[in-house]
Amino acid sequence: MLGPRTLIMGVLNVTPDSFSDGGKHPSVASAVDAAFAMQRAGADILDIGAESTRPGSRGVSGAEELARLLPVLEALEGRLKIPISVDTRKAAVAEIALGAGAEMVNDVSGLRHDPRVAEVAARHGAGLVLMHIRGTPETMQKSPFAKNVTRDVARGLRRSIAIARRAGVAKSRIIVDPGIGFGKSYEQNYELLAKLPTLAKLGYPLLVGTSRKGFIGKTLAPEKGKTAPVEERIWGTAATVAAAILNGAHIVRVHDVAEMLQVARTADGVLQGR
Repeated sequence: MLGPRTLIMGVLNVTPDSFSDGGKHPSVASAVDAAFAMQRAGADILDIGAESTRPGSRGVSGAEELARLLPVLEALEGRLKIPISVDTRKAAVAEIALGAGAEMVNDVSGLRHDPRVAEVAARHGAGLVLMHIRGTPETMQKSPFAKNVTRDVARGLRRSIAIARRAGVAKSRIIVDPGIGFGKSYEQNYELLAKLPTLAKLGYPLLVGTSRKGFIGKTLAPEKGKTAPVEERIWGTAATVAAAILNGAHIVRVHDVAEMLQVARTADGVLQGR
């Protein structure tokens, strides 16, 4: 356990093309304002992403990622009171971001894209989130899904953990994420939420990110074959956040911090009642 309550990780994307909020923060000033707003709303961690990993995305160069990321980090350094996580798959980006004030690296590739991310995290003593992905962001919803998703995720996370540990990352610095929506069918996302206790047996804290994702939109669509728009997925997100916490998540990654904080505190109350 990381503590007696679930931690809230607020999402801040400084990208033009993320699935939910791409282009929402076109300037450094608007991104900084959003960061402080999340802190006021109760976020425990701020996760800044400068490269979209939505389904079908091809990624950007490290130089472009840093051009988006660094001005925001520099504007927040020494001013934001909560820790900053940088959502990147690249060791070079992680190295510079950690030097600019970030304290955690959130690698959606689970070290598959660039294993040197682990070396960077170890050298800085940074926290490291290892997420499971099947394929790459460009291919993950096109490739065949795993026949047994829980087994596939557990196997992939064990591989990522082994790479991180060999690179010198302390066990206490590692967090694992099943990668909801990353190379899983809609049904498999629900299965993973239900089977989080199985993944908890890996022995590491669990981070779960379901916020506004496509499987929720599919569930809430008024007609078969349709998808509810992103802005209409908040109540579905709330249900998945509650389910994740009740099944063992230690951190939930969300866009709507104030609302999901209420969900988390209520779910925490249920757990304490046990």
